[in-house]
Amino acid sequence: MNNSPPSIRCPSIQAMVAVTQVEPLDGYKLRLGFDDGSERVVDLTDTLWGPMAEPLLDHEYFRRVRVDPELRTIVWPNGFDLDPDVLHGDHEAEVPLGRSQTSARS
Repeated sequence: MNNSPPSIRCPSIQAMVAVTQVEPLDGYKLRLGFDDGSERVVDLTDTLWGPMAEPLLDHEYFRRVRVDPELRTIVWPNGFDLDPDVLHGDHEAEVPLGRSQTSARS
């Protein structure tokens, strides 16, 4: 559940949760902290596909992740970022047509 404050203009819309901390773990896993006080370990193995994510397959490059306070999420030096609501678990990531989560790395 998203505990971020509601939008000022439209109180029924919740503000996007923000990533406040990131710690690279083994493989393609990250420990994330959020502004609502929650913490989550995410495995991005099936998320790293496409031209922007290709550099992240190098484990040293993957570990260069940081929190961008303006974007309120994690980013890598090439500009690759991920939706903080998806990272938080509020929404499922979209997968392009013809591609399943299990075939994302094929």
